[in-house]
Amino acid sequence: MDRERLESLAAELMERQFARVPRMRELHAGEWIERDYYVRHVVETVLRIRLNNEVDTYALFKVGSQDDALAAHLAQYLAEEFGHEGMFTRDLAKFGVTLDEVNAIPVFPSTAKLMGYLRLAADSRGPAPTTVWDWFVEWYSDRYNQVITNAAAREFGPEFVRGTQSHLDFDESHDHDELMFRTVSRAVEVFGTAEQAYADLETYIDLIGDYFAELHAATVRTEEPSHV
Repeated sequence: MDRERLESLAAELMERQFARVPRMRELHAGEWIERDYYVRHVVETVLRIRLNNEVDTYALFKVGSQDDALAAHLAQYLAEEFGHEGMFTRDLAKFGVTLDEVNAIPVFPSTAKLMGYLRLAADSRGPAPTTVWDWFVEWYSDRYNQVITNAAAREFGPEFVRGTQSHLDFDESHDHDELMFRTVSRAVEVFGTAEQAYADLETYIDLIGDYFAELHAATVRTEEPSHV
């Protein structure tokens, strides 16, 4: 895997989404945030973490005994990520959203498509597609999540992002971006090809764009025309 190419492709594909999805560029630049939008985004983060842990567990199963080093990397990542949704649910509680309410909310269609893709891809191609997704999650977090969290802290108050900030601090202290690049490099070397990885990345980022479009449509009210 060519790390520079992977990262430049991710940035290029994100730019494509910024150009097509309302408010996505402004959110990721820390220039715009809105309460309903942000709260629903944190809810989806909780739901996606749970599903992501399931697909990662399945990817580890698909490694089996074929590559112990890769299995160890995936197991380490899983061990360090399990239970982290609790950091976000603490923030949601500050917004008045209970755990029962979170559990009753269905994921957006784009999230369901993404998780379904990861599960089916693991069946046909082993763990490599899942590790590409996990690498992107960590790359995305390093690049954008602190910016978004800082904007939320300014808008709503630092007490509303303490759990989210704890998660960011944990990932930074454990160098998850580096861990997942080593993992994806090993998985692609053993189970796939670099070109498949780049194609998977494009699929994932298209679905992320779809997610932010769905999020915007579900939470942001169209401005009503003023009356004279």
